[in-house]
Amino acid sequence: MSGTETLREDHKQIRRLEKVIIKCYTELYAGKNIPFSDIDKITLIIEEFLDSIHYSREEDSYFPCVATYDHLKQEIRGLLIEHEFSRRIALQIKKHLKRWKEGEDAREPVARYLKTYSVYLMDHMNKEEDFFDKAETEVLSKEEELDMYEQFRSVMTISKKMEDMIKEIEYLENQPWVQN
Repeated sequence: MSGTETLREDHKQIRRLEKVIIKCYTELYAGKNIPFSDIDKITLIIEEFLDSIHYSREEDSYFPCVATYDHLKQEIRGLLIEHEFSRRIALQIKKHLKRWKEGEDAREPVARYLKTYSVYLMDHMNKEEDFFDKAETEVLSKEEELDMYEQFRSVMTISKKMEDMIKEIEYLENQPWVQN
């Protein structure tokens, strides 16, 4: 396995989450009730998996390694800007969910920001896949790919957290509101 393959594997899990998010905002717009605890799990996965694990792998290892070749710097800059955009959308989801839990009618903004997040995810992951293709074929050596993979694996707390996040995605996928 390589660093790029690890990031592509992350994307498989993110796409599963994306389907849950789409179902969630669709059900909210249809007036159906989704347990706050499940929406909390979605925001937790966004924070703990996408931001703390996946984006960290990219921002702390992958992008700097690719950038050392003075190649794809504009693409990296664009992806970093999108990561920040993602964080801002996630904050809005949490803010409006908190308002809703406190008794305000914030169903619509929660649904709207979940939808915004899902649109962002689709577009962003497609851009990253294209970036990975270029980095793999034009920049990174097999040794660098292996080194990154080993670096990703060496952080055991991330491995455990990753397992936990995958279990949370499975939990959400099996909820009645997702199954319907």
